[in-house]
Amino acid sequence: MPIYPALAIAAAVAVVALELVVLRSGLFRQPAYWVAMAIVYAFMVPVDGWLTKLSAPIVLYREGDTSGLRPVWDILAEEFVYAFALLTLVILVWDRAGRLDQEDR
Repeated sequence: MPIYPALAIAAAVAVVALELVVLRSGLFRQPAYWVAMAIVYAFMVPVDGWLTKLSAPIVLYREGDTSGLRPVWDILAEEFVYAFALLTLVILVWDRAGRLDQEDR
């Protein structure tokens, strides 16, 4: 498997495991999380699509490092997986920091 999709999948699996096994915040059961993800992806698709469009790309990827799957407007599938992992991790850390701050008060 090429490096970028392998790392994106590994990151997503690690973040999901972090939530389900360690943090157990219930994030994936919260509708607000899924709404936030939809909002982020709604902005990501046009921007990322413009940056990676095959007709005039601004960002180039080495073909051998990617899956080559481009399901939406020339955006690589691994971009969506990586974005999920990154955004979810940020929300989990933010939530955890907020809970720790509340405990300190």
